[in-house]
Amino acid sequence: MTRLIVWRHGNTDWNNARRVQGQTDVPLNERGREQALAAAPLLAALRPDAIVASDLSRAADTAAALAALTGLPVHTDPRLRERHFGQWQGLLVDEVAERFPAEYARWRAGDPDPGAGLESLDDLGKRVGTGFRAAVDAVPGGTVVVATHGGGARQGCGHLLGWDHRVLATILSLSNCHWTELRHDGVRGWQLRAHNVGVPTVGAPTGVGSGRGAPVSTEAV
Repeated sequence: MTRLIVWRHGNTDWNNARRVQGQTDVPLNERGREQALAAAPLLAALRPDAIVASDLSRAADTAAALAALTGLPVHTDPRLRERHFGQWQGLLVDEVAERFPAEYARWRAGDPDPGAGLESLDDLGKRVGTGFRAAVDAVPGGTVVVATHGGGARQGCGHLLGWDHRVLATILSLSNCHWTELRHDGVRGWQLRAHNVGVPTVGAPTGVGSGRGAPVSTEAV
């Protein structure tokens, strides 16, 4: 049996400001570093065989907290980066809504390819899913922790599970420094074992929501 732990990075100042990160290399803030340190012992208890991370610093530095406990190196893979948000990257969510009303409305409605230069959900899922497969293929039958991003995590898992964007839209976004667990065996293939697991956060910012007709997805910020 192969186990894949898909771990979202810790909090950033852009998360808190509701500013679209996408593939902009925004670092962890103090709270994000604390979240990574708090989550690392729980993940170390799973006895991972490998740690892989997006090459964006907020994911790589999250993974480093686990590496410090396990002694494992962090291998980076640019395929694990967040969705590219095109012309929206660096803008506040309110600015996106004002400057790109049509594309924003389509995105809010769950359109997988809303325009404005955003990477399509299909392309995102294939890219990140390919990175996930490469990570687990390197340690057959092992446990791999992958530190990545909210949107990439959702679509990459969906690619492995064979779920399309309409199904994935019903699943809440990962909170900062929380993870999804997938398992694979030769009979049943990939299975969802757990979702949004992590250290409980009390009074944490809720971000900007998820899903169709819901507040704006935390995956954008």
